[in-house]
Amino acid sequence: MSATRAADAADDFRGPLDIARAATVVLDGRDTVVGWSPAATELLGFGAHEAVGRPLSAFLSPLPAEGPLPAASDRPAGAEPPRASGLGGAAGPVGPARPGPGPPSGGNEIRLARHRDGHELLVATTVCPLAGGTDGTGGAGGLGADSPGRVLVAAELGALRQWESRLALLQGLATQSPVGLAIYDTDLRLTWSNTAYEREIGKPLAEYRGMRADELYSGGTFVTPGYPKTLDAVMHHVIDTGEPILDLHFQGIPPSDPGTEHLWSCSYYRLQDADGHVFGVCEDAFDISDRQRAQQRLALLVEVGRRIGTVLDVVTTAEEIAEVTVPEFAAAIRVDIARVTVMSGELPATGSSAAMDLLRVGEHSVDPAAADAAEPLYPGAPGSPADRYPPVTYPPGSPQDRSLASGGLVLDDNVLVVPLRVGGSVLGLVTFVRSPRPEVSDRPLSRGPANTFDNGEVALADELAARAAVCIDNARRFTRERSASLALQRQLLPHHVPPQSAVEIAYRYLPSDDVTGVGGDWFDVIPLSGTRVGLVVGDVVGHGLQAAATMGRLRTSVRAFAQLDMAPDELLTRLDDLVGQPLDERPGTRDGAASDAYDELTTGATCLYAVYDPVSRRCVMARAGHLPPAVVHPDGRVTFPDLPAGPPLGLGGLPFESMEIELPVGSLLALFTDGLVEARDHDIDQGLDALGRVLGGPAASLEELCDRAVSELVPDATTADDTALLLARTRQLDEGQVAEWELPAEAMTVGRARELATRQLGAWGLEELSFATELVVSELVTNAVRYGGGPLRLRLIRDRTLLCEVADTGHTSPHLRHSAEDDEGGRGLFIVAQLVQRWGTRYTPAGKTIWTEQAFPPVEFG
Repeated sequence: MSATRAADAADDFRGPLDIARAATVVLDGRDTVVGWSPAATELLGFGAHEAVGRPLSAFLSPLPAEGPLPAASDRPAGAEPPRASGLGGAAGPVGPARPGPGPPSGGNEIRLARHRDGHELLVATTVCPLAGGTDGTGGAGGLGADSPGRVLVAAELGALRQWESRLALLQGLATQSPVGLAIYDTDLRLTWSNTAYEREIGKPLAEYRGMRADELYSGGTFVTPGYPKTLDAVMHHVIDTGEPILDLHFQGIPPSDPGTEHLWSCSYYRLQDADGHVFGVCEDAFDISDRQRAQQRLALLVEVGRRIGTVLDVVTTAEEIAEVTVPEFAAAIRVDIARVTVMSGELPATGSSAAMDLLRVGEHSVDPAAADAAEPLYPGAPGSPADRYPPVTYPPGSPQDRSLASGGLVLDDNVLVVPLRVGGSVLGLVTFVRSPRPEVSDRPLSRGPANTFDNGEVALADELAARAAVCIDNARRFTRERSASLALQRQLLPHHVPPQSAVEIAYRYLPSDDVTGVGGDWFDVIPLSGTRVGLVVGDVVGHGLQAAATMGRLRTSVRAFAQLDMAPDELLTRLDDLVGQPLDERPGTRDGAASDAYDELTTGATCLYAVYDPVSRRCVMARAGHLPPAVVHPDGRVTFPDLPAGPPLGLGGLPFESMEIELPVGSLLALFTDGLVEARDHDIDQGLDALGRVLGGPAASLEELCDRAVSELVPDATTADDTALLLARTRQLDEGQVAEWELPAEAMTVGRARELATRQLGAWGLEELSFATELVVSELVTNAVRYGGGPLRLRLIRDRTLLCEVADTGHTSPHLRHSAEDDEGGRGLFIVAQLVQRWGTRYTPAGKTIWTEQAFPPVEFG
């Protein structure tokens, strides 16, 4: 500020009615002008020689009761007429609303003045009697009536209004302004402060006047980059340079609130007198802690949106909540989720902590004292299976118990419990804890959030929990859907493959990754009649619950067709017909989404089906759009048979062809899906070569071969497509386990067949089965002689059960039925069915084979 400007400001503070600058008129006892100042000439236009000796009424008169009044000189055009008032308030309007008579508050009186040029103006006047003068009523006060008795001071009303406004502004800054104002001298000692500053200090001005700023706010620092850090340095810079500093952020702990850190926006400017001498610096400080907290809350919400819900996993989402809110929002946090939500993605029951089984899935703490405040009454027992996510139980009446019971948030001192609500269900709880308020002492306080939660922070916690609940609910839904798909798939895939006499079995199934979802790859091992075994692998297009369900339908269909002892090519033909059935015969509504999904997933499915006979060591196989199997010979040589490639299922129009090969004992048959040999970084041929190298390596158990193949071809154990691998090492039944005879189709053959069967059972030590076997052989051979054609073949196989087979050249199949009382026949097959475990018919190119299975008698010990 320049010296001229400082001098003008000093004059302004003296006021328009100051006798040194105002229009001054000296009056005698009869209100005759006896003195006239140059300022009066400037105001009214009359010179002293024209005014002296004339009555005051010639220049000033009271306000008229009626008629218009002139506007105040400070009123802008078109504005409402100003109100006449004294120093302390309004006395009435000027213009249409007239002020009342008499002096306004503050001792000033508004009068109507007449200028020398004839125009009228409003002026404010005040009268000061002179010592020894008259009292203004003509009475003697010590001197004569012609002696000076009073001094009248007048100023234009507009100028007085402006001056009063400035005084009101200064008064407001000193007593009502929320901005803290303080003046420091050149030694940086406080000389004056306003009321707001006193509130921050917590003491009256008299108790801290003369203290230095760094004594009042010890430990505080400026956090605005590019500026000095201390109060002393900033104020010295302003005093030395005269450059004001605006909006500098200062962080510290005020004496009036020793437990909480605040942030102020500070401005500094140099103070100097009318002569330009510097006498100090003024500090303007406004507490912006609330604004900073609001900005921090908004930033926290943005960070929550960025970091929470990155993956569809309930536990990961809970851990993300804990990481993002500590220490910015709380000193400790506990995230408890319902067990059913974590484990299976289901919605929990609600009502109380007793009704909800909670698991601790996320926690984070920077303050051990705060962590103790949120501990449950009964934490999970160490060493239990739930150690990873320990169960928690809260005592009745605790904040967590009350929150679960009410479904709302609970604030208890420095603990805030917010339920994770989704719709009408509560998925769990989030417990925010802040450090207990420390005792006021000389030790430094740690930076961080406040010790309790205000209303804004409670609302923020509710919003944080609401966003987290949505993410957890999304993860829960995904977990539920994936769990349902995996459960369905596990139920549809073989749980346990019983031991087979024909082959030694090992298998592996790897589901696809979490992103792709459950796939439709499957396999099966189907026991068939005559100790044969059916081996099948398939692949359904797509992923998800529909793919798993479609896989289950196809697997069930294959197993049903296989039980009819169909040849591989015929089985695939029937399966293709089933998949390609007309739209109105498919599952689901004709035009609905279920039918569309079924059509998309089943059309293009692939399948490989092989049947191995351990008696003849021959394997018959056929495929529908699937990769051929790998055959590892006993010498380690690996081949991929040139099996005719039928079309994928559902396309129709082309036949399926079978191939029959003979496999030496100990050969390895590998059936697999494309997920094992196909990947983004290599094609199928490279995968087949790698599989051949693994299978043709040094001799190892089938389990080791499965592990080696999976680790070599699927190193990460997860792929974008699921994987199925089925290994079968072939066996051959010993010659002593099989007895076979060719018989003519004659009536006397029945007795011969009974005799041969009884003799063989005696050789095997199965005399206990002779009676039942004689009846079975007699009935089957009799039917073959009567209804079939010769030659006949009788075969007994001693395996895990006793198998009896009778083959003929006929193609008619016997049927089990109830005979009437007067029927002469039809009871034989019914008797056979009661004597055996299973029986059935197997068709061959030369005719048919009727077979039965009998369990061995129990072994008695001792």
